[in-house]
Amino acid sequence: MDRMMTLARSIALLGLGAVFGGCAAKQAPPVQHYALGMSRAEYRDYTGAKASPCDSEPRWFQDELTAVNGLLARFIKETEQALDPDGLEHAKQLALLEEGLRTLPPVLKVHESNLQALKACDFRRAGAFPDLAQRGATLLSEARERMALGPEIQAAAALREAQKQWREQGAEREAKAKETWCPKPSKVGQPDLYFARESPEGKRTEWFFCDGHVVEKAGEAEATLLSPEGLSKAERRRVQAKKYLGAALAYPPEEVDRQPTAESLQKKPAASDNGSAAEGAP
Repeated sequence: MDRMMTLARSIALLGLGAVFGGCAAKQAPPVQHYALGMSRAEYRDYTGAKASPCDSEPRWFQDELTAVNGLLARFIKETEQALDPDGLEHAKQLALLEEGLRTLPPVLKVHESNLQALKACDFRRAGAFPDLAQRGATLLSEARERMALGPEIQAAAALREAQKQWREQGAEREAKAKETWCPKPSKVGQPDLYFARESPEGKRTEWFFCDGHVVEKAGEAEATLLSPEGLSKAERRRVQAKKYLGAALAYPPEEVDRQPTAESLQKKPAASDNGSAAEGAP
């Protein structure tokens, strides 16, 4: 009889252990793994799992806070040159910032919740927890400030790249326009305008004609006609400056090939390399 009672008591205790073990398992959030660039961190989302880090093993929770703090510190340090277009690591660090913009916000939210929950834990003043809490709050603020600059930094980088391509492809755009709009052979004295370009600083505009003439206007000065070298006397007699100047000044300003600006990048791009400029050609 005693043996049966002992066996029954053991079974009951095992059952209670299973119940309490199941409750504890439900309260323990799973470890989440996060990678940003070359950095790695493991952490738990206690709030999302409706659990409290105060019920966790303090050493584990300390390791989790340390890991995320370290990742944020590296992110802030390794995106400093994303602000500097002349920095040797600018492209690499800009890419890391862009990655952070996409993937880091949920981690910041969890880290903030965990640091907030730490304030209610009995061990909050023990060991490294005070330093971790203070450092974590600072890193959260710095990381968010860096990410707030992200769109502005991305826009500036996109503008620099667009301006670089504009300069490098200028000769190609002009050649394509000439091939498209100039009659073959071109006739000297016929003001066929095929391309117009503004200087990068916006202080000078040039209009190019199929017979080699160029009208140039700098700032508020009067436009002038520049003739190609090697014209014969007969060809010079056929050139009427007023026609070239008139064609140039009547050319739609919006069709002039200009260096991209932040405003122009926000607009719909042209359908072809110089399609919009070509539409204004005769």
